[in-house]
Amino acid sequence: MFRQGIMHDLLSARAFIDRNMNLTKRYWQWELVWLIYNIANSVTIGFIGKGIETMTGQSIDTKYWIMYMLLGSILWGYLSIVFQVVSETVSWERWEETIEYTFMAPVRRITHLLSVCGYAVIYGLIRSGIILLVVAIFFKIDLSSANFLSAISILLIASFSFMGLGMCAAILPLISPEKGAQVVGIFQSVLLMFSGVYYEVSILPGWMQAVAKFSPATYALKGMREAILNGASLSSQWNMVWPLLIMSVLLIPIGSIIFHWMETWAKKKGALKRSG
Repeated sequence: MFRQGIMHDLLSARAFIDRNMNLTKRYWQWELVWLIYNIANSVTIGFIGKGIETMTGQSIDTKYWIMYMLLGSILWGYLSIVFQVVSETVSWERWEETIEYTFMAPVRRITHLLSVCGYAVIYGLIRSGIILLVVAIFFKIDLSSANFLSAISILLIASFSFMGLGMCAAILPLISPEKGAQVVGIFQSVLLMFSGVYYEVSILPGWMQAVAKFSPATYALKGMREAILNGASLSSQWNMVWPLLIMSVLLIPIGSIIFHWMETWAKKKGALKRSG
């Protein structure tokens, strides 16, 4: 029975991942538009880093600051993808008119959510890699000393925390079809404001620094910047890794439980299929 349950979960997970891949293929034109938008946004952020020397009138290593800013922009884009794909779990089902079938299917909700999250992570890594490559070529940045293995490892570890937060964010379109998706964007922006996406957390007011310690994006940003800018190995960044591991262990069950509560509420209220 246990083996059959595992096989059922694996087959269900593959089905959800395949479905998301097919949806991406169906709307590839829009995916291309958003990729170009993210590249343009990252290039704009890069020019801000490049202009620091001119604005301050001091001689500084502009390439370092370009990369510093770009990594913040790329992580923002990656987190946006994870949140967008996971939070749209409900929205897509409504658009495709399959929400009742999916939520009544004999599939564990944690399997459903983790499958969607897994696809979001894979898709996000590929798109973020493309953006990093393009902006590196555009600004002629030397990445020969970067430790990509360390950076990707930290991002993957942080992804589990982002999954848990994404599950929490996914309840918003569930309980509010009208404005839920927009609130997800607000939630994401507030999270990154505390995490030092374009600046060091140390410049924030004391109370904001305290809040930043509970954001996985804080540690992901620091770890990725150390790996890319200074070539730091994963073993040398244990102070970034262990908080991410703890958050991952806590946030995924919390996100799953909260989503289950809201799903039960939506079913009782008849709000699953509601579109307005």
